[in-house]
Amino acid sequence: MIYTMQETSVVNAADGRVQSLEMRGLLEELVLDGYISQPDAKRIHMVSRAKDLSKIHPLVAIADQRPADVRHPGKTIQLDQLVEWLAGKVDMPYERIDPLKLDVTALTKVISHAYASARKILPLRVTRDSVVIATANPFSHEWRDELTQLLRKEIIMVLASPLEIARYTQEFYQLAKSLKIATRRDTTGSVQLIQNLEQLVELGRAGNLDAESHHVVHIVDWLLQYAFEQRASDIHLEPRRDKAYVRFRIDGVLHRVYQVPVNVMSAIVGRIKTLGRMDISEKRRPLDGRLKTKTPNGQEIELRLSTVPTALGEKLVMRVFDPEVLRRDHHQLGLSEQELGIWRELVSQPHGIVLVTGPTGSGKTTTLYSTLRQIASPEINVCTVEDPIEMVEPSFNQIQVHPGIDLTFAAGIRALLRQDPDVIMVGEIRDLETADMAVQAALTGHLVLSTLHTNDAPSAITRLLEIGIPAYLINATVLGIVAQRLVRTLCPQCKKIYDVDEAAWKDLTRPWKVQLPTGAYTQQGCIECRNTGYMGRIGLYEMLKITPELRHLVNPDADAAAIREQGIKQGMQPLRISGARKITQGITTISEVMRVIPRLGDSGEIS
Repeated sequence: MIYTMQETSVVNAADGRVQSLEMRGLLEELVLDGYISQPDAKRIHMVSRAKDLSKIHPLVAIADQRPADVRHPGKTIQLDQLVEWLAGKVDMPYERIDPLKLDVTALTKVISHAYASARKILPLRVTRDSVVIATANPFSHEWRDELTQLLRKEIIMVLASPLEIARYTQEFYQLAKSLKIATRRDTTGSVQLIQNLEQLVELGRAGNLDAESHHVVHIVDWLLQYAFEQRASDIHLEPRRDKAYVRFRIDGVLHRVYQVPVNVMSAIVGRIKTLGRMDISEKRRPLDGRLKTKTPNGQEIELRLSTVPTALGEKLVMRVFDPEVLRRDHHQLGLSEQELGIWRELVSQPHGIVLVTGPTGSGKTTTLYSTLRQIASPEINVCTVEDPIEMVEPSFNQIQVHPGIDLTFAAGIRALLRQDPDVIMVGEIRDLETADMAVQAALTGHLVLSTLHTNDAPSAITRLLEIGIPAYLINATVLGIVAQRLVRTLCPQCKKIYDVDEAAWKDLTRPWKVQLPTGAYTQQGCIECRNTGYMGRIGLYEMLKITPELRHLVNPDADAAAIREQGIKQGMQPLRISGARKITQGITTISEVMRVIPRLGDSGEIS
């Protein structure tokens, strides 16, 4: 942001409040308030005079010099902290601009782009009686009276980061312009059929689009970039009767982001289908596709596309796959030292079957991909059969299932057995044929990793029996089973300690007796976590190692409860106990663990 600084008094002698944005006075106040040191203040002032930073907002100039934070040794003062400090000094509300919570279409109608840019302000909320407007200069507000008369509404000023105001003013008004033009003329481009699964898409460039279509391109680019910035795992484009909605799934929870006219949503979906090399003319049946692009910082991101026809139009969901997930070690995924030891023992076996169970979205694929990536080496042939391929990984040999040409999971495994594999990953065991081929692969000397949909680890044994695998083959091949869930982790910026509710703790840990912690953390909500209290997710794990004692219980009439009891006797930590451990470590909360773990009946059995 550009401002012209004036050398005027900066502090009111009567109440000590800042009266202008003059650099020297701001530095003096920051030193007096214990934010930065005197040597840092002197250094920054000398740099500002030497480099003539008078045209840069002083708080930006101060933050750019990375002064040490006196209150938090080892850290530097950030721009947001400085803006919040200034808001307190001038007695104004401070607001961090969250684009996911703003109605861009409504806001850009309040004032023109030229007016907002000239006065360096940005509308944030509009009601029938008032407008909330962000500014970075609390002493320049002559525009307030102008807008009060023009809009006939109360103008509420809030202080925000000058960089955020500059960025979002440009982006929001450009987006509004593109949306307006796209509403008038819907063009989606032509189909580009490319058979190669791996293709890097340069946003804003790929596809053959006419002159007017660049507005749709801009909307799609904005949508994807915001999804990457907000750590979205899924992007939902949903048609409705009058409007169409964009929703992001962040940390497992859906958030409505934006709404657009239905015809514009059709153009957006067409653009994305073109990028994903899907047939844009086919809207009567479900389609799958994928595309690979880059984030603003240059990191490659892969997206899996899926469309379905609904009563109100074509719905598109994009699953975002961050390759950085594959580079996380098992501690970052949530495995304890004990759990990691068991897991490594299982996947280091030369042959056998290791199963990972849990519902959709519980992190099973992430666990397997991370493990396979660590196993893969020039000496190991790692092959996968998937439907669909979640992420293209160069160190694997990946096969995409195509039922239409009889390339099923079972057929894929059968083909891989002639490809001299060491490790085979089967995306999911769904039927007897697939399960039988996985068993045959394990019996012939291969390590097989796969997923299964069950509530807990012991239930996987009974599920295999229900599918039709004989008990003696399960005993001969299955090495271990891991059940998992994902829980949201507490925001480190705002979590607060509290006394644990004894009744809630007993409900979580029943029927096992676990000592009540003296204190745990709960969610509070802040700007960083979008007032949810959570940021990121971590895994809960239940590891059942198949021992000789447990094999005696695997028979045609096997009882999951008996298997579970034996598993606990030999050291298996149930999902509830894994969650309790994360709570005592200050990682998550009782309510969050209870939200994702299987329910127990009155008898203590999983229902």
